[in-house]
Amino acid sequence: MAEQRSPEINAKTPMLHDSNIIRMTESRSSCGKKFCEWIKTNLLLVLTVLGVFLGISIGFLARFGEYGEDAIMLVSFPGDILMRMLKMLILPLIISSMISGLAQLDPMSSGRMGSRALCYYFTTTMLAAMLGIILVIAIHPGDPSIKKEIETDSEDKNVYTLDAFLDLIRNMFPENLLQACFQQVETTYRKAKAKPSFVRPDVNVTNMTVVENITQSFQERELAYKDGTNVLGLIIFCIAFGVICGQLGEEGEIMVNFFVILNDIIMRIVVLVMWYSPFGIMSLIIGKIMDIKDLAQTAQQLGLYMLTVITGLVIHAGLTLPLLFFVITKKNPLTFMKGMLQAWITALGTASSAATLPITFRCLEENNHIDKRVTRFVLPVGATVNMDGTALYEAVAAIFIAQMNGIELAAGQVIAVSLTATAASIGAASVPSAGLVTMLLVLSAVGLPTKDITMIVAVDWLLDRLRTSINVLGDAFGAGIVDHLSKAELEKIDAEHARIEMEMAERKSSRASRGSLVHHRSLDKSNSKTDNPGGSPSGRVDNSETQI
Repeated sequence: MAEQRSPEINAKTPMLHDSNIIRMTESRSSCGKKFCEWIKTNLLLVLTVLGVFLGISIGFLARFGEYGEDAIMLVSFPGDILMRMLKMLILPLIISSMISGLAQLDPMSSGRMGSRALCYYFTTTMLAAMLGIILVIAIHPGDPSIKKEIETDSEDKNVYTLDAFLDLIRNMFPENLLQACFQQVETTYRKAKAKPSFVRPDVNVTNMTVVENITQSFQERELAYKDGTNVLGLIIFCIAFGVICGQLGEEGEIMVNFFVILNDIIMRIVVLVMWYSPFGIMSLIIGKIMDIKDLAQTAQQLGLYMLTVITGLVIHAGLTLPLLFFVITKKNPLTFMKGMLQAWITALGTASSAATLPITFRCLEENNHIDKRVTRFVLPVGATVNMDGTALYEAVAAIFIAQMNGIELAAGQVIAVSLTATAASIGAASVPSAGLVTMLLVLSAVGLPTKDITMIVAVDWLLDRLRTSINVLGDAFGAGIVDHLSKAELEKIDAEHARIEMEMAERKSSRASRGSLVHHRSLDKSNSKTDNPGGSPSGRVDNSETQI
């Protein structure tokens, strides 16, 4: 029986075997095809990630060789070109995006959208600062022995919080728009000597002796302009300009179309720049790693401080922001973050949220399908105001410096650090290492020595890139949340625009039909006149002839 069944089994087996082979071949080809399609679709992202890893690898390998400042400059030169191209696009992109976005919204919708965005910015920034304070107190990375090992040659710099906030308000209302494109106002202090305080006559009236008190030096305030685009002032002007353009209706339609087309042109230029970005990012990373003087010593002295900051940034980006996004939108935050990978890596390489702004626009609109009216309004404001990573970094750095100096901060001072770090991050420029400048405000607010800021400069190049990437991610999540909350309003505006366009089309068609009707009537009259030159109807002429 076994011998009789075996032929049947053997006869069926090849058919099954062949079918299995065909299925395996199809599955392999389909997997390979899908992989090739994924690579083709995400080629720019793959090249950017590859550029980051190559930059880190080549940078550490280059440290084993001997090189000078010229070699570092030449290696960093392609990255410098990338930064120049991205910064070149910031100004036209902010102006065109904000005006075109707000002009397509009614004032009530734009006001609600702005209030939601600002509420989100303040909430996430406060959460980031509080998280940084909790971690730095729990880990306690500061030790007085670290300050003895690190040399600080700089002097204390007096920075007044009141002047910094007044400068922030001054920059919101620039006196010259052209100057705001490349300069912003800042309060500076210059040393001056006190004049003689009083004159006392001597016993001899003829000889007057001038008695001077001890000459005291003091600082005089004066306003000066420093290099750097006044993004905040331009945003305020563009908000007013866009809202007024939207209120003009048909009269302002030409101006609105101009900025819409300008925005589309800039975004096409952005696409060209993005294909160069992998090489430029690799160059920037190699140059920064080669420029580190003593990597091992820096890691040994400030390793725990770096670990505290990085832990806080990871928690904020991996837990706080996605959880907030999920609770409000009920959408998968991992899918949203996947669409932002290109912008996140670019921010990691350039260390500038403003320079990353063009790529953030493209990722949100094309990958995550966020409404253009939301991105054009929320992102420029977010790149200037929303600095979650910077707030966390400044709170950690301030308490770290206090721990190194053996200063125990009271509860009120800790609260002051959190509030000042939040406010200082709002005023921080969206350029590399801007957090070091605004951190002077945080240190001055709680009476800490500002010269100790030089101790953390050695690791700021890395932490600056990490916190900038978190800033960009926070802006993106904010745009997604505002888009979700404003969905009904935007759909209502779209329906209203569709109704108006339909009415205008009906009016045009009715006018065209009336015009054609009038034209036909005029043709009929002209034809009747040519048939009857005398102007009398044909029936009457025939009757008169018959009567005659």
